[in-house]
Amino acid sequence: MVTMGQCYYNETIGFFYNNSGKELSSHWRPKDVVVVALGLTVSVLVLLTNLLVIAAIASNRRFHQPIYYLLGNLAAADLFAGVAYLFLMFHTGPRTARLSLQGWFLRQGLLDTSLTASVATLLAIAVERHRSVMAVQLHSRLPRGRVIMLIVGVWVAALGLGLLPAHSWHCLCALDRCSRMAPLLSRSYLAVWALSSLLVFLLMVAVYTRIFFYVRRRVQRMAEHVSCHPHYRETTLSLVKTVVIILGAFVVCWTPGQVVLLLDGLGCKSCNVLAVEKYFLLLAEANSLVNAVVYSCRDAEMRRTFRHLLCCLCLRRSTHKSVRYTPSTQTGRSTRIMLPENGHSLMDSTL
Repeated sequence: MVTMGQCYYNETIGFFYNNSGKELSSHWRPKDVVVVALGLTVSVLVLLTNLLVIAAIASNRRFHQPIYYLLGNLAAADLFAGVAYLFLMFHTGPRTARLSLQGWFLRQGLLDTSLTASVATLLAIAVERHRSVMAVQLHSRLPRGRVIMLIVGVWVAALGLGLLPAHSWHCLCALDRCSRMAPLLSRSYLAVWALSSLLVFLLMVAVYTRIFFYVRRRVQRMAEHVSCHPHYRETTLSLVKTVVIILGAFVVCWTPGQVVLLLDGLGCKSCNVLAVEKYFLLLAEANSLVNAVVYSCRDAEMRRTFRHLLCCLCLRRSTHKSVRYTPSTQTGRSTRIMLPENGHSLMDSTL
């Protein structure tokens, strides 16, 4: 019998799932197998792509600049998200019932912390891009101290949101406040998390919209002083494409999950949030893969570094298999590369 005001720290996971009306299966259903198969695939891709981004930033001295610290932090947060989701995939389905309360909060906390860090870093990148554009400042001139403080702030906020449910923001002492999607968490926590993510998106829209109109005005003024300015239309279209990709990726990956979290947090009884929650969480996790493409792979120098790392890996593997070892004639040299964006040549750094 459930008594109001009583705490249930010694109950099982099944007790809370039954209280919230969420089914706890005792065997592997086809839906569970599909979700786990997709989840493992996405997790492995997230881990590999973000490890490659981190390796590229660490190995190329050109990326040892404050703005790339933020990109590296985004990759680290997304790498953490991949690990957290991988942990979830190995502790879901019938295995959920065997979790202790502490194990369940650990599983949930890893997800909440990593995804919060990823979303917060996206906002930090937008803010730094806005500042550098408005101040007409090179990324290399950004103050290192402020960028490091931003990164520290991101992880403090992420750890705070990730640890709060296990210590206070749960429903173990108020079963009437338990959510359906996360039966040990308070509905208010889900609502706050969803509204926080929505606020981050609105701030990103405002920041990138301001960047777009500012850059468009500047390019337009430059075009007035140069006859037949050839790059005006190209620059504007490129900026539009970048803004649409950044905001579009966030909307596609995060909006469905935010909506169901908010509906559950507001206590919508008629909303069948449990039918889609696993797929929308998978979509949110896929954002950690999309981030690597949107924020890193579109950088020409980053793509060259990726190719260099992958070629070195392939050469190392082939060298171990070959009988004779042939030293590279390019070791320790810099390579002259023609940038496709502006046609100017530069000396690529030795990796």
